[in-house]
Amino acid sequence: MTAPITGINPIPMPNAATPAAGSGSGTFHNILEDTISNLQSLQSNAGSAAQQFMTGQNEELHQVALASQQAELAFELGLQVRNKVVSAYQEVMKMQL
Repeated sequence: MTAPITGINPIPMPNAATPAAGSGSGTFHNILEDTISNLQSLQSNAGSAAQQFMTGQNEELHQVALASQQAELAFELGLQVRNKVVSAYQEVMKMQL
């Protein structure tokens, strides 16, 4: 008997509207650190699922595909956010005071 197909868990997004009390400039750093660790865990889960499938350890193909797609989408999102941050930084550096 195979396990039922489960839904995809949404990627938790940090709440940017409420800054952490007393952290000041550390807020961006904390959000960035949490996002990168989340991305690393998604990639690790995808690799683990693929490894379990290839070794026959009761991992379903659809679970492997979902885990790898989730990791890929999270990576693409992170890459696009990085590109926007770099672009914004370059625009700020072009400003004359």
